[in-house]
Amino acid sequence: MKKELLIFGASGALGKGASEVFMKRDYDKIFLFDSKAEVNNKNEKVETVNVKDLTLEANVADAFKSIKPDKDKIFFLFNTIGGYFGGNNIWETDVKDFENMFNLNLMTSFLIAKHFSLLVKNSAAGSILITAALTGKKPEAKKAAYGASKAALIHLVKTLALEGKEIRLTANAIAPFVIDTPANRKWMKGNYDSFVKPAEIGELVYGIFKNYNFINGNIIQLADRFSVE
Repeated sequence: MKKELLIFGASGALGKGASEVFMKRDYDKIFLFDSKAEVNNKNEKVETVNVKDLTLEANVADAFKSIKPDKDKIFFLFNTIGGYFGGNNIWETDVKDFENMFNLNLMTSFLIAKHFSLLVKNSAAGSILITAALTGKKPEAKKAAYGASKAALIHLVKTLALEGKEIRLTANAIAPFVIDTPANRKWMKGNYDSFVKPAEIGELVYGIFKNYNFINGNIIQLADRFSVE
């Protein structure tokens, strides 16, 4: 049975770090989806798919035209797309900022999950893993728009895990606190060793996909990382 992997947000810090891990693993084909032209590769099993605004269903549908259903293939999808807005109390938050968080963090994942489910439905099986956030499970002050969108995303993943049983699809999410990216290092001071690394997330996701047929409906919290010398 062939295995093909789809990565959305491939040029972001998490997408790049995870992709480096996946390219060393046993996938027959890897598709990198991103809107930025700098997503390049020299690996013959890797194909780059340029995408437009993924809050619009027509654009998501176009992205999936690159992939054909196949009863002899198992498909995997790692979605790293999302955005952050914080620093304001609820009464200080603009409606547009609230809507933007739901578009970036929920609508994109809903549309990607929907069209991936249709792909898996007509293939052998599949598994999807979506990037949520710890604040979606544990609310934090001044992060209402971001946290609410991630909480809704977690609900979406858990629902898909239930419905996916009909089509041999499993669904899980990771809920990191802080990912070690250049952007996060700029605005968050502290012990960078406690930040989970993109490559570590890639290894974790690979392990979940390797056991896709029985790991389902989990929201895996990634916080309080420590190092052992």
